[in-house]
Amino acid sequence: MFQGLTGWHLLVVLAVILLLFGAAKLPALAKSMGQSARVFKSEMKEMKRDDEISASSAEAPRATDAGTTPTAAPEPRRSNDPTV
Repeated sequence: MFQGLTGWHLLVVLAVILLLFGAAKLPALAKSMGQSARVFKSEMKEMKRDDEISASSAEAPRATDAGTTPTAAPEPRRSNDPTV
């Protein structure tokens, strides 16, 4: 789609943007775009952290009704005596 674009095409696009928005508004436009990108990045980090917290809480053992954590039954002892 964009294989035929050269440096001249980019220069023309930048000139059109300059004419549309004006030189005075370009710094404000760039600043607002930077702030939007910063907010978006921080929201993505927060969502990722929330997902990690919810995943780790789902893996944690849950308490039983008595308020104690469930334990596994102990293994039976094995005898060292070969005759048994």
